[in-house]
Amino acid sequence: MAHDKTFDVDVVIVGGGAAGVGAARRLSGSGLSVWLLEASQRIGGRGWTIDLEGIPLDMGCGWLHSAEHNGWRAIAEEQGWEIDRRAAAWDKPQPHPHFSDVEQAEAHAAFHAWHERLMSSPPASDRAADALDPQSPWNGYLQAMSGYISGAPLERISATDYNAYERAATEHNWRLLRGYGSLIASQWPGDVGCRFASPVEGIDADGPGVKLTTPQGTVRSRAAIITVSTNVLAGNLIRLPGALDEWRHAASCLPLGCDEKLFFHIDGEIDLPTEQVIIADPRDADSPVFYFRPLERPLVETFLGGRSAHRVSLEGPAASFDQLTASLTRLLGSEAMKHLRPLASSAWSASTYIRGSYSHALPGHAHQRQQLASPFRDRLFFAGEATHPDAFSTAHGALASGERAANELLALLQPAASR
Repeated sequence: MAHDKTFDVDVVIVGGGAAGVGAARRLSGSGLSVWLLEASQRIGGRGWTIDLEGIPLDMGCGWLHSAEHNGWRAIAEEQGWEIDRRAAAWDKPQPHPHFSDVEQAEAHAAFHAWHERLMSSPPASDRAADALDPQSPWNGYLQAMSGYISGAPLERISATDYNAYERAATEHNWRLLRGYGSLIASQWPGDVGCRFASPVEGIDADGPGVKLTTPQGTVRSRAAIITVSTNVLAGNLIRLPGALDEWRHAASCLPLGCDEKLFFHIDGEIDLPTEQVIIADPRDADSPVFYFRPLERPLVETFLGGRSAHRVSLEGPAASFDQLTASLTRLLGSEAMKHLRPLASSAWSASTYIRGSYSHALPGHAHQRQQLASPFRDRLFFAGEATHPDAFSTAHGALASGERAANELLALLQPAASR
């Protein structure tokens, strides 16, 4: 097609995470020229697999949630990626020295009772915490679960939002042996250009098309798909026109929670469980959870949510590893700790261009997902897990949102491409 001299490119995708990849895949072969502006040096966003000592570690998303209707699962199968379809260990009994089988049954029952109250009779306040039983001794356990699920305490979770996810989700959560982040990064189409280390500092949509300011200069496009995280969109990293205040406000109502992963390597022969989850302190709302030998690998994968995850950013991974070592010593004994050494840590909340894990709606604000997903003047389109109505917080929700935004854009621009 003939391009107007005013524009450098037809479409710019801002952010190369799962949503950006979804948009790029959909726009590939459309006849439109497409560029990615990515702040970091890699594709994948919060999907990031690193290889350490021959082991692929998913530092961000790691589970093919709701695998039956997960778009990444379909892509993986089409391309022959090996999928582990075993059930996760989260609900299995824990061989715990301070959490008896009876107590575990009570804690699980308390969680399911809260869940059923929230689903069947959501509180008028829309606060998930208001469905707690104030007399229950297991509310700390439920708050810890909220930390892993949403990265925030139940007081900050919209019941409407939580219920929308739960009604759409399934029980099948699978894993990719080569890593979820590796799959996402591998799907960038070859006909879409990439400009790495190019954070967008300002967006101007007042004139014809869109102007995007970067440290390397201004890029002019007919339209743009914005896939940055809600914490970035609501913050001060990107100058936005006042006309986008509703979108910025929506992003602020859908903040990213705080979740981090830290990995220990298991050295030598030691009797530790395989595919087994153990919570450090089931009564502590900030308790870490340890996943032993995931996929039979010599690892202890540690999940931190909420305040304990925030400490990774505030105090650094070394201090967090020290605290986790103390917790593991209480669970396993000092002899076992001689076989565990720190291997890797995420730091999503400290990442300048992400600033958290995944979105949750504040009470009373689940509807802001629809606002955030709305196009602006038929030239700015918004994608990302936070814009999905019921698969938010997931990589497949991000993928679907990128495809949706690309379809909205194509409905406007592709007719011009065919003339």
